[in-house]
Amino acid sequence: MTQCCINPSILSADFVNLEAELNRISTADAVHVDVMDNHFVPNLTIGLPVVQRIQAVSPVPLDAHLMIADADRWAPGFADAGLASVTFHAEAAIAPIKLARELRARGSKAGMALRPGTPVEPYLDMLEELDMLLIMTVEPGFGGQAFLDLTLPKIRRARKAIEGSGIKVAIQVDGGITEDTITRAAEAGANVFVAGSAVYGAEDPAAAIDRLRRAGSKTLRSAAE
Repeated sequence: MTQCCINPSILSADFVNLEAELNRISTADAVHVDVMDNHFVPNLTIGLPVVQRIQAVSPVPLDAHLMIADADRWAPGFADAGLASVTFHAEAAIAPIKLARELRARGSKAGMALRPGTPVEPYLDMLEELDMLLIMTVEPGFGGQAFLDLTLPKIRRARKAIEGSGIKVAIQVDGGITEDTITRAAEAGANVFVAGSAVYGAEDPAAAIDRLRRAGSKTLRSAAE
């Protein structure tokens, strides 16, 4: 069975108390760090110096999602910081294969993200260069948006291509993930789930992570039968 991974997004956390917020999600598989530059997306969050400090104190591995322009130039620095996984946007990379190889060479897993409206088909031939494919289920830039069901067919096509290739590539979804939508995304073939407000908006984030993991795992088991 494909493992169900829950990666809470600190975009919904209290930025004044990030170390404490990280400890509240110590049962997660990774912490999802959204890096936005106000160029690729209309929002501005944090940069590499803050991510380096998060890396130093986080109880779980870091999964960086770079919503930044000129990814070819900036993404390798995040791998150098020791992050477990670095994801760049296909729309922001000039040479995605070269970049993915560089991230791996520097010790990080290589992820590539696609906006909701970006087709997956042009990138299927480079699956072996990736450890993870992130299919955005909202338009990137802001947390708290509603899940876009129109992305489900793309997730299914990606999963079919991955299974057909025999390559182990995780499919991550990001945006609007709740106990309800995680089942739809898992049924379509996703197995790594980014949840922001569903975790940090809960009274007990650890319990919220457990509920999401159970819901996703149940669906993945059913799909495998």
